[in-house]
Amino acid sequence: MKNILVLICIALASTLQPVKAQEFKGIDKSPMDMAYLPDNFAHDHSPGEKAVARITYGRPQKNNRLVFGKMVPYGKIWRTGANEATEFIAYQPLTFGSKTLPAGTYTLFTIPEKDEWTLIFNTDVDIWGAYRYDSKKDVLRLNVKVKSTNEVVEAFAIKFETLNENEAALKLAWDQTKIEIPFSY
Repeated sequence: MKNILVLICIALASTLQPVKAQEFKGIDKSPMDMAYLPDNFAHDHSPGEKAVARITYGRPQKNNRLVFGKMVPYGKIWRTGANEATEFIAYQPLTFGSKTLPAGTYTLFTIPEKDEWTLIFNTDVDIWGAYRYDSKKDVLRLNVKVKSTNEVVEAFAIKFETLNENEAALKLAWDQTKIEIPFSY
């Protein structure tokens, strides 16, 4: 009898106030991620330690698809991830070979090719995709050789790796493709 009364109360309550579906979106198919230099900066930096760089990007999945040359066409501008264009913050000047990227906030675009990628730091920020890409806003361009990997990287990934004092590498990998861009600060 007690169980029947509980069920009647629940039924009456549900007719008095309709139950709404969740008002928030579900998890994105290409979730956003962030990487810092130094790598541990976001969660365990020392007092007074400052970040050198930060990158925020969408992480598309391979999902048994051919990535480069198909899903991400060769020779075309790419947002370097999914959804919003990838944002790169240099908290201080960074030197890539003989080229210096001033401190600032940039969009990181790439033009993938089979053997070499062009990396582009551009001042047009807070944009979706690469649809409004404007080469007049490029601050720095670099050509980087492609490396193949034996293991498959399922979700597009970006990280910073410290090499030596004041030297690091920006690494991007997806599927069986990887690029590494050394720089100093």
